[in-house]
Amino acid sequence: MDTERIVLVNDVGQPIGEAAKLASHHANTPMHLAFSSYIFNAEGQLLVTQRAESKKVWPGVWTNSCCGHPAPAESMENAITRRLTFELGMTGTNITEIITDYSYKTPPYRGVIENEWCPIYAGIASADPEPNPAEVMDWKWVNWDEYQVQLSSDNNDIWSWWCKDQLKYLIASELLKEYTKLSN
Repeated sequence: MDTERIVLVNDVGQPIGEAAKLASHHANTPMHLAFSSYIFNAEGQLLVTQRAESKKVWPGVWTNSCCGHPAPAESMENAITRRLTFELGMTGTNITEIITDYSYKTPPYRGVIENEWCPIYAGIASADPEPNPAEVMDWKWVNWDEYQVQLSSDNNDIWSWWCKDQLKYLIASELLKEYTKLSN
């Protein structure tokens, strides 16, 4: 049963309604509110995760640390904390919005198009993850430079589409540099 709800938004990110999460993700997914988070360790390495094969959207691909959807009336910070705990068995500190107005629409992947108004956040890991296998099948810490090279050379959907698309915004972000400077 699809009980989780997402917030539908217009093309400038303003809420216009809500819908069932799983039923909304298909070939004509409506634009909805989401977040992408990039979690770093004390050495400045980025946590990347491989999505479980059981995921409806982009199963089996590598991506940034944690993505998700705030529930109606839930703050982004609470949604990020909830998903970090549920997906990765961890918490984060110093969670900061680094890009406020990012949105994207993916090409179809296994019949599903993702269409999100998706602010981007960064934070510091409290510990190594202990992933929920229904959400994450693998994870690793990578240096920021290595991450950029891997995404730039991916032509085979090894990495999520949004992850590759967000890279150009992240490289330009002065706020993100505070998180990555130790690993470079």
